[in-house]
Amino acid sequence: MLVLAYLVATVGLVQGLKYMGDPAKAKMGNLVAAAAVLVALVALVAVTEKASTANLLLLLVMMGIGTLIGNIWSNRVAMTAMPQLVSIFNGLGGACALVLGLNQVYGQGTLVEDKLGGSVLLLTNLFGAVAFTGSMIAYWKLDGRKLPRPARTQKLIAQALLGLVVIAFGYYLLSPAEPAHFPVLLLAVSLAALLYGVYFALPVGGADMPVMISLLNALSGVATLMAGLVFHDPVMIIGGILVGATGIILTLQMCVAMNRSLTGVLAGKFSGSGAAQAVGEQELTSITAVETASLLAFSKQVAVVPGYGMAVAQAQRECFALQELLRQQGVDLHFIIHPVAGRMPGHMNVLLAEANIPYSSVKEMSEVNSTMEHYDTVLVIGANDVVNPAAENDPGSPIYGMPIIRAYKAKQVIVMKRSTAKGYSGAVNTLFDRQNCKVLFGDAKASLEEIINELKRI
Repeated sequence: MLVLAYLVATVGLVQGLKYMGDPAKAKMGNLVAAAAVLVALVALVAVTEKASTANLLLLLVMMGIGTLIGNIWSNRVAMTAMPQLVSIFNGLGGACALVLGLNQVYGQGTLVEDKLGGSVLLLTNLFGAVAFTGSMIAYWKLDGRKLPRPARTQKLIAQALLGLVVIAFGYYLLSPAEPAHFPVLLLAVSLAALLYGVYFALPVGGADMPVMISLLNALSGVATLMAGLVFHDPVMIIGGILVGATGIILTLQMCVAMNRSLTGVLAGKFSGSGAAQAVGEQELTSITAVETASLLAFSKQVAVVPGYGMAVAQAQRECFALQELLRQQGVDLHFIIHPVAGRMPGHMNVLLAEANIPYSSVKEMSEVNSTMEHYDTVLVIGANDVVNPAAENDPGSPIYGMPIIRAYKAKQVIVMKRSTAKGYSGAVNTLFDRQNCKVLFGDAKASLEEIINELKRI
């Protein structure tokens, strides 16, 4: 019975992950995966040697409480805060693995049988602790909390802590017999890993946070995998493998999208030394919503480049309305998404899918960069770093070397911004210096509504 339940749960997890790869089936994927985990948990409690009605009721009550909290939380969290929520979930997954590992020794009083079991338990706590504190630092960074500025001392402390963990592992593996003080060693590794997670995440630059989130997601998956090995739980093992593998693949894809190495990201610095020019030195050419509407109306091909500013303004539904209105007027509109736009992987894709924008009109950067000059107008909504030409031609820029959407090649570029503030990386956007670029100041949602109303009158 238990084997059959595990098989059903495993198939459900794999199928749920497959559905999540399709925006139209992503919600179904979440439901299928959640149902698969529910089947595994109920079967485990019902069939285990310590099965009892009390344990089953306790499981159902705890899951009910968790479902209620999750439902309230998800309804209250804005899409702009979704990256923070993802970071918290990553951290909670790591914390669970850490607590399970400590409970195995300190709560249950169970000592490991051999070096292999002890090594797996140490790795469980190592990855779980790093995922927990690293995710909390990522959350605070994304939420704009005041944290210590990146410094070389943070990297040195992180390296020292990592060295201590390696020494502890080496001592354990080279000991002729199972150390009697294994619980102390496990606790020491856990504490060192918790501190390492803090100093590991602090130096990572703001523009690298999407990569950091996907890496921490992979770590939480690996921690779950290790915990599954400790408890001989096939569902935890398979779930950990799926989360860890997909997280690592996504991390590597994000690094390729930014033309960065993973070691470069973790080093907390870009290849450039930072731009010296201040935003105030730029002379920006402004444009009105009425003039923007006229440009769009007389265009044949239009591209929209969404960014975090669109998420802040919650303007995705206005983008859908704009697309529908222009389509009726014979204008072809595409949405071009940079792989690291927003604050987490797929942030812009989720926003556009939420507004029912056809996925066929969403283009990847690599699909359109070679033909960007064919667009009559490019409307950049709240994006900054991902369209910054300095990434291609200014070795002193902090984002130099990062592939960008070459919006500057279009006949006309209109950037919608609230103010003259820099992007998340702090780099000066040299797109504003181009003759074909104009800036439409104001809230993105209000500006789009004004553009739409004007288009209806044309």
